[in-house]
Amino acid sequence: MTIETGPSSGPSDPSDPSAYAAARAALLDRPGLTGRPRRAALARLTDDWLAGLLAAAGVPSSGASSSGAPSSGAPSSGVALVAVGGYGRGELSPRSDLDVLLLHDGPIAPELPERIWYPVWDAGAKLDHSVRTPAEARAVAAADLKAQLGLLDARHLAGDGALTAALRSAVLTDWRASAPARLPELRELGRERAERHGELSFLLEPDLKEARGGLRDLVALDAVAATWLADAPRDGLDTAALRLADVRDALHLATGRATERLSLQDQDQVAERLGVPDADTLLRQVYEAARTVAYASDVTWRAVDRVLAARSGRGRRAGRTAFRFTGAGRGTGAVARGAVARRPLAEGVVEQDGEAVLAQGARPAADPVLPLRAAAAAAQNGLTVSYATVRRLAAECRPLPVPWPDEAREQLVTLLGAGEAAVPVWEALEAEGLVTGLLPGWERVRCRPQRNAVHRWTVDRHLVETAVRAAAMTRRVARPDLLLVAALLHDIGKGRPGDHSEAGEVIVRDLAARMGFPAEDTETLAVLVRHHLTLVDTATRRDPDDPATVEAITKAVGTPSELELLHALTEADALATGPAAWSGWRASLVDGLVARAAAQLAGGGVAPGEAAPGEAGPWARPSAEQERIAVEAARTGGPALSLLARAEGADPGSGPMGVELTLAVPDRPGLLGTVAGVLALHRLTVRSAGLRELDPVGSGPVLLLSWRVAAEFGELPEAARLRADLRRALDGSLDVSRRLAERDAAAPRRRGIPTPPPLVAVAPAVASATATVLEVRAHDAPGLLHRIGRALDGAGVRVRTAHVSTLGAEAVDSFYLTDPAGRPLTAGRAGEVAAAVRAALG
Repeated sequence: MTIETGPSSGPSDPSDPSAYAAARAALLDRPGLTGRPRRAALARLTDDWLAGLLAAAGVPSSGASSSGAPSSGAPSSGVALVAVGGYGRGELSPRSDLDVLLLHDGPIAPELPERIWYPVWDAGAKLDHSVRTPAEARAVAAADLKAQLGLLDARHLAGDGALTAALRSAVLTDWRASAPARLPELRELGRERAERHGELSFLLEPDLKEARGGLRDLVALDAVAATWLADAPRDGLDTAALRLADVRDALHLATGRATERLSLQDQDQVAERLGVPDADTLLRQVYEAARTVAYASDVTWRAVDRVLAARSGRGRRAGRTAFRFTGAGRGTGAVARGAVARRPLAEGVVEQDGEAVLAQGARPAADPVLPLRAAAAAAQNGLTVSYATVRRLAAECRPLPVPWPDEAREQLVTLLGAGEAAVPVWEALEAEGLVTGLLPGWERVRCRPQRNAVHRWTVDRHLVETAVRAAAMTRRVARPDLLLVAALLHDIGKGRPGDHSEAGEVIVRDLAARMGFPAEDTETLAVLVRHHLTLVDTATRRDPDDPATVEAITKAVGTPSELELLHALTEADALATGPAAWSGWRASLVDGLVARAAAQLAGGGVAPGEAAPGEAGPWARPSAEQERIAVEAARTGGPALSLLARAEGADPGSGPMGVELTLAVPDRPGLLGTVAGVLALHRLTVRSAGLRELDPVGSGPVLLLSWRVAAEFGELPEAARLRADLRRALDGSLDVSRRLAERDAAAPRRRGIPTPPPLVAVAPAVASATATVLEVRAHDAPGLLHRIGRALDGAGVRVRTAHVSTLGAEAVDSFYLTDPAGRPLTAGRAGEVAAAVRAALG
């Protein structure tokens, strides 16, 4: 920190404690002097006073420049007065301690320290002092990291400037030499502080200094920069530091105490001193600053980890970047990179050095889905998106078209479905403004405090945490995509006038349409947001035995599907609120109410002659193209197929390509698993699929399969090659299972993320009068449908109809099964088939 020089403003008699106290009080009361200028002026006043005390003790001064280097002048007998720590940085808050070192290179008069320290104590200032030789100071620093951090900010006050300069140079040399050993210790100190004091950006009464994202973290970032191994992203960091320091000053003046905790009772006074409208606005500003500091810390420590791993050889052993420290500059530019191993994650996205980065051929300007695709790929692989990548995406990607392309919606759901792994990725997107660009209205809830002791988080982070909780419940619902999006948006109405549930319903209708959800799904999302508090409020405040209680719920949701979604959302919301919001008692009340409402909604069953859910739908009327290839397959006795390629992104040529594949084959065992395996071999991800029987010419059943698939890395296989492999697989000349196993064995293993276990269940008999319905819900993975199909084939059952959906990263599939004679399975046989599929999924 450079201190502005100017005429001395110290007291005329340094030894008179009251003179300094009066001058200090006058400075703090000076109209118009606030913020950094006031802190610098207070530091200059204190500098002059302490210099006067040293001179009065008989020690001449050689002076020093504002940077701590000695200026011309006579020697000063090997004694120097040095400011360290916060005082050394040259910005004194009204109640800050004075951290001072009396440095000497030989014997000093025993009374010298007392002639300096006692006037300081008499003036009422808090003093942290020490008397040491340069060798002693370096030895203490080597043994005590906190002492070493304080000496990194050493600044000459008075006495022998050359002595101070020599100590500064030696301390910096020691710090850079010991950085590989000391930086992990510094990081651990930060972790311990975060555990004790929490995250500044989420606390109603935060500690401005010690909490994560606070002033201590800024000191740590400067210390990392001083090693020349890495540097923090500087955009917004100075502004954040100024904001936190200004709030701390106002807190000191409002309370008259050296406190760092922004207590509830002090927030209005602090806001008034800063000219901020109210305490909520003050907290939002503090939270914004803290998030900037916390994100800069995360980016910086990841860079440190990479450098230290490369220096120890771990990076080269892992096949990652070989870093070489050049010593030629400061920050990340001082690290030279060698060959880099890059593993593909998704179209335009690769893994490098433990982060998701853009592939060399990525075209952000032509691919507006790329930010969501990169975020989803990172989260699903337990990574974060690199700082440079997020910056580039924010700068180059144009906004998504409205409505969003299908892929954008699917990638958002995939990101949310990653659970805990989605949080750091979301924070990276938020830090560069990408979330606000995706979700208009998000800015209103961003960093918004919740003045309720039950809530642990700000509104925006509570929404993300609710989605995290909901990700663990995706097996409980048939539409995990709607659950995750509703979780993310259920409190989006907070900050608007009136009931936030009603306001949220209006907002979510607009956002759902913007995301490209069909009208029916938009209505479901609106119901979930409007009634996200209805279940718990009704269960805890109404008589559960009163028929009107159940009727209130059935009127709110209307369908069993909406009820199961609302049940899961209610629990996720409560769990994300805090420990006091959910208990076994509340859960039992809600579960009981949901059970009674579900029974009432299901009371009618399926009407005679009416198709059961899942048996009609898109298969009620085959298209002309489907009928054409079905006739061709029946007449030739072999497979017939059609392929239609389409861009999944906003523009042709941007983003992954999709294929609509329709295949007709005379009925035969194992068809579903075989075709799914061929698609997996060609790295085509199944987004949806359907299977049904037709008899177009009366010569026997033909199985018709309709698929929507996406190319995993953006390049479609040649149509002729795909047709050839399908024919080879169907005639037995291509062993799909063996080829997939060989490819999986050769592929490098990536770390994954925890996901809920697969759910394989036999639906109640009411689901179909003519078949047994097997429901499978699982985390999507290459070859998933192939493994299911092989298990069903091995169990000796026929798949009469199938409905396959991949919603984000979750597979939700239904298979209508019969025995070889076409009859529904017995209960025992159905259980055996379910067990076989469960075993195949591991």
